[in-house]
Amino acid sequence: MQKDLGGYRRSYEKSALSEQTISDNPMELFQKWFFELEASDSIDEPNAMTIATMGIDGFPKSRVVLLKKYTYEGFIFYTNYESEKGRAIAKNPNVCLSFFWSHHERQIIIKGKAEKIAENLSDGYFESRPKGSQLGAIVSEQSTVIPSREFLEEKLLELEKSLEGKEVDRPKNWGGYIVKPVSMEFWQGRPNRLHDRIRYSLKEDFDWKIERLAP
Repeated sequence: MQKDLGGYRRSYEKSALSEQTISDNPMELFQKWFFELEASDSIDEPNAMTIATMGIDGFPKSRVVLLKKYTYEGFIFYTNYESEKGRAIAKNPNVCLSFFWSHHERQIIIKGKAEKIAENLSDGYFESRPKGSQLGAIVSEQSTVIPSREFLEEKLLELEKSLEGKEVDRPKNWGGYIVKPVSMEFWQGRPNRLHDRIRYSLKEDFDWKIERLAP
């Protein structure tokens, strides 16, 4: 089986990225792009991002998670600490995040270190989740092999009955990570494949070095 995809082409012409107009801090440029994406209402989940980890089996692995908060310090998401990604981060906290916003012809690639956030912050976010999502986090032993879909649904029904009318406590194996960037690359599609690529690299004095990369 084969299919030639060489005919898939488009010209990127919507915007440009210039050193003269960007902020000295990459988080400010991230926020500017994110606000523009939200205002355009062009994508259902603008906070969807890919996170790549180095697996404990020696293979890198990427998957999509949802960004739940960003600050000057970094990017926060939530997961099961005992999942495949959680175990990978425990062994090697160096990760890569990426956003691809095709409608705006933009991509952001972030290298950084992941670390657990404070327990009270994870508690606060867990309490804000719908009860179904809270119960799902308890029921699912994420990344483990299960016999069937029905197995999960039966466990959820049992848990719903046992916790009916009660508050749900955050399981200790579930919580947030913050990815603190050491490098952030902003990619803006341009005509003739001469795309704009601007990379911010964190220096020892915690200032950012800004460089243009060849496309």
